[in-house]
Amino acid sequence: MNEVYDKAKQAQAIAPNLANLPTEQKNKALQVMARILRSEQDYLLSENKKDIEAAKMNEISDTMIDRLTLTKDRISEMANALEQVATLDDPIGDVLESSERPNGLHLKNIRVPLGVVAMIYEARPNVTVDAASLCLKTGNAVLLRGSSTAIHSNIALVDVLQAALKEVSISIEAIQLIEDTSRQTAEHLFTCREYIDVLLIPRGGARLIQAVVEKARVPVIETGVGNCHIYIDDSAKVELAKNIVVNAKTQRPSVCNAAETIIIHEAWAEDHFNSLVDVLDHYGVTFYGDEKACIMDSRVNIATEIDWTDEYLDLKVAITIVPSLDKAINHIRQYGTKHSEAIISETDLNVKIFQQLVDAAAIYHHASTRFTDGFEFGFGAEIGISTQKLHARGPMGLHALTSNKYLIKGNGQIKG
Repeated sequence: MNEVYDKAKQAQAIAPNLANLPTEQKNKALQVMARILRSEQDYLLSENKKDIEAAKMNEISDTMIDRLTLTKDRISEMANALEQVATLDDPIGDVLESSERPNGLHLKNIRVPLGVVAMIYEARPNVTVDAASLCLKTGNAVLLRGSSTAIHSNIALVDVLQAALKEVSISIEAIQLIEDTSRQTAEHLFTCREYIDVLLIPRGGARLIQAVVEKARVPVIETGVGNCHIYIDDSAKVELAKNIVVNAKTQRPSVCNAAETIIIHEAWAEDHFNSLVDVLDHYGVTFYGDEKACIMDSRVNIATEIDWTDEYLDLKVAITIVPSLDKAINHIRQYGTKHSEAIISETDLNVKIFQQLVDAAAIYHHASTRFTDGFEFGFGAEIGISTQKLHARGPMGLHALTSNKYLIKGNGQIKG
């Protein structure tokens, strides 16, 4: 049996029923999921412990282990997110626009589910719950394919979610996990166009994303890595800049919306660079920079090309000193991944130029990049952060998991 095709076929078979589920039944399922998550906390933690122990034996980095780890607080956060999604308006059936043509035809454009959504993702068990909740609320069937590093956690979580579906009389095929984590199985997902409507790739590394983009025959909504920058302009207030940079880099460095490169105007750096390094050094940050940065502070190591191009996902930061806003924007254009970028400046014109010329899903002024998140944006949860421009961009919540359909009503019109 081919697990992908078997489960995808089951998902396609029930997708029409899911599309027509009453909002009340979907919300009840989400509430029950939250309750069972809390009640099965010990079971979830014990299964997660198996993944953590295996990760340590395989010498997986501390950053990846942090992504993998479930705690009581993180389980509580997942349950809270489920309950918040239940409170959100159901987008299915929303009328996007309506009109009447001169010939008397009435057109109505409504929001509908995508159908069968497949997801391939790495490490984080919370993605399993976020994806399941958003797909259920939007009437989509979902196939989840996590990584081998989180297999015990994901199986346990899907067991819990399916138990909730049974309790409210929704087919358990609405949420299915592909338990075979081999590369071959992933490639089956890429090509299962017969049964899968769209393939989403949230929170994956650059190598995974590239593989999907190159090989997939199923339509893909691409999520990208987060090589995020903060530009400190010459007019930036010192304490404001320090607080934002420290938060964006150190609050949780293993996530895609953490800052990886700090770009500093040379005039600001002359007076404040060493004190910025001081405060980041206090948090254990390691520094890599261009020649100017290295000259200005001996704690800065000379950067190589990889320091500008790659995500650290760690307590490391790249620093470049620039003579102008234009140079800062050019650096972001060259190395940015169109995820999240920030400017700290008291000069309104510079802020406006930055916002207009920098191409990214989220652009911040006087705020940390750490807010690029579905929960923070009020979506309850997110299924990923899209860095492409078609269909969806930025944190993807409920609306990103829908398409549209035209309903046309006539009274016998025929085209002459």
